[in-house]
Amino acid sequence: MTRWLRRLVVAPAVVGLAVLVWVTLPLWLLGAACFSPLLPGRWRLPRLAWLFVLYLTIEALLLVVLGGFWLAAGLGRRLRRPYWEGLHYDLVQGVMWVFFREARRVLHLEITTDGPAPDAHPGVPLLVACRHAGPGDSFTLVHALMHWYAREPRVVLKNTLAWDPAVDVLLNRLPARFISPNPAAGEDIESQIAALATGLDHNDAFVIFPEGGNFTPARRERAIARLRRLGMDRMAERAEAMTNVLAPRPGGLLAALEAAPDADVVLVAHTGLDHVLTVADVWRELPMDKRIVMRWWQVPRSEIPAGREAQIDWLFGWWERIDAWIEEHRPEELPAGRPE
Repeated sequence: MTRWLRRLVVAPAVVGLAVLVWVTLPLWLLGAACFSPLLPGRWRLPRLAWLFVLYLTIEALLLVVLGGFWLAAGLGRRLRRPYWEGLHYDLVQGVMWVFFREARRVLHLEITTDGPAPDAHPGVPLLVACRHAGPGDSFTLVHALMHWYAREPRVVLKNTLAWDPAVDVLLNRLPARFISPNPAAGEDIESQIAALATGLDHNDAFVIFPEGGNFTPARRERAIARLRRLGMDRMAERAEAMTNVLAPRPGGLLAALEAAPDADVVLVAHTGLDHVLTVADVWRELPMDKRIVMRWWQVPRSEIPAGREAQIDWLFGWWERIDAWIEEHRPEELPAGRPE
């Protein structure tokens, strides 16, 4: 019922809102220009308004194109075939290129990568585990994997993101799983993750965020308390020593390791947007004038220990390393003004 609500109510509402916004766009631009001198920052209101219009437009166009794909694929009967899956990946890559190009320009951001690239060993499937901090990190990671490293991502993400209608339709046609970070009793999340990680080929990248949510101090405290409730006092002590990340939940990554025995693991850390979690945060920071650094570590499968307890200890060790890297690499301020 929830899916049909999203498809039959939310999706058409988004398309209708996009049409309304473009019809009334001159009024938006005039209002933003009039109020901007009264507000702090450099043209905050027009910047945020343009990103909203761009995102809404992309969302609406995606839904229309996806509807066309559904019709052309025999009312959806052939959508799971490799040809159509490839078309959907190409669509995602193109849309992300457009949005990230504009987001970097409008927000005045630079994104750079550091360390061995994920394609350092071509032909090897990858399990990518990334820290979670800020609403844009999952999009940034997927964009990097597709645009810079020519990988086809299989993504594990929070079920709340399914309320975005374009994300809902797209990722239900591609290898992906929407899961709850706090599953109900009897819900076998690890089996779902294992199924998604099965059969990875040479250009696939399975993507998971082991923390289960964006870092906040309150979530960090809850994660530590959860470890203590489970009797994992030693892990709780290690989590308390990490001040920039949440304690990882190992179940999903361990299930993927078992399901993809030939895959290397890539660990990803980033810094730059850690404190930007809400629309209010984005407003306060505009323009951001920052350089975001993404740090990649590729771990060959031969270096990953066997056995559940050893793998949990290995994962916590990497998260401690990521925590230390974040502490040492605070966001770099860019010169104020429009980037070249």
